[in-house]
Amino acid sequence: MGEQNDRALAAFESLFGPEFGHGKAHNLENLQTALDKLGAPQANLGAPVFHVAGTNGKGSTIAFLRAIAEAAGLRVHAFTKPHLFALRERFLVAGAQTSDDALIAAAERVAAIATEITHFDAQVAVALMLFRETPADLILLEAGMGGREDSTNVIVSPAASIITPIGLDHQDVLGSTLTDIAAHKAGILKPRSPAFVARQAPEALAVIEETAARVCAPLFRSGTEWDCFASNGRMVVQTETRALDLPLPALVGAHQIENAGLACATFLGPTRQTISDEAFAEGIASARWPGRLQALTRGALSAPIRALGGEVWVDGGHNAHAAEALARALRDFSRHRPASTIAIVGLRARKDAAAFVAALSPATDHLIAVPLNDDHAPPDDIAAHARAVGVSSETAPTISAALAKAERFAAPRVLFCGSLSLAAAVLAGQPQEA
Repeated sequence: MGEQNDRALAAFESLFGPEFGHGKAHNLENLQTALDKLGAPQANLGAPVFHVAGTNGKGSTIAFLRAIAEAAGLRVHAFTKPHLFALRERFLVAGAQTSDDALIAAAERVAAIATEITHFDAQVAVALMLFRETPADLILLEAGMGGREDSTNVIVSPAASIITPIGLDHQDVLGSTLTDIAAHKAGILKPRSPAFVARQAPEALAVIEETAARVCAPLFRSGTEWDCFASNGRMVVQTETRALDLPLPALVGAHQIENAGLACATFLGPTRQTISDEAFAEGIASARWPGRLQALTRGALSAPIRALGGEVWVDGGHNAHAAEALARALRDFSRHRPASTIAIVGLRARKDAAAFVAALSPATDHLIAVPLNDDHAPPDDIAAHARAVGVSSETAPTISAALAKAERFAAPRVLFCGSLSLAAAVLAGQPQEA
């Protein structure tokens, strides 16, 4: 995945210790102290902040927000998580990915005054420093995990708080129920800051509504204050005062219509941004977010499957909620071109493999389980979960071996999924997609 040569990641780990995937979830005191010593950059950013939390769709929603804003001529900073290949992907300053040298220098400045903060705390501090030092018109900030105690939740008055769909994930930290998890996500809501909410399960929405009422955050909910849907090959976004007739999103899958609609609804709300219909259309049609239901249309890895008349897709979704969205997308694909769907799945050990496979199974004809480069669920266990829900399965030692097994099927539709680590391994060395 290239992380062996990731200079910035190595520097952060040397200065602050291993990232452990998510950093600290339940203590902002040390980070607040460090930021105060750095001149409180979170309070002096010079641009409105859109703070995004949720279980799935955060990165895609930010991709739409960024594309729309840049189509409108705005300069955009963004901090996102995780990355595919290198830590620097997380830091976008005025539309450009930050260099390793800039990240390392900023990390050293943070480490000089703060040794008690976590790796992810340090990333947030570095992002806020870099954002303060370069002018921009908009800042997009993605929560790492949860929201209430997440390191990004040091922003006191965001221009908008955005909550994408909430599902079960990170239950070891956030709680075992949707209600527990929603309470963490809703923790980003702030007094008098408008909150834009994607369609949610009833129990999650109830928590968000209660929190918004308690902190006096104006609420803009999908299906109530705004809505979005596909119609005649177009995407429609409606609020109480405006309607947009837009092209379908460049990102694939019905769930991306919801993500794109959430981005549009945010700009249409009271967030002090004026966006033309033309900029909305250009942004929706041009947004890209690698590794999210991405087609491999070129390159040696997918060539044998394409030679059979098949397709190869890759998606980094890694929980049951994401698998449900993938299953819906696969069923949509099959309505246009019926094909045997082969899921090549690799999952990290801490993920709920049984729930992921069960959610994907209604749209899967055969599953091939593979190991990851990092801590992973045993492929034999993943394959057993598939057989338990009636899906034929097997294992393969490598990505190439799994694709070779998929070649037994006529014109198959192959989907790599289960982990961003797997997505990165598949995408490594691929030609630039059009």
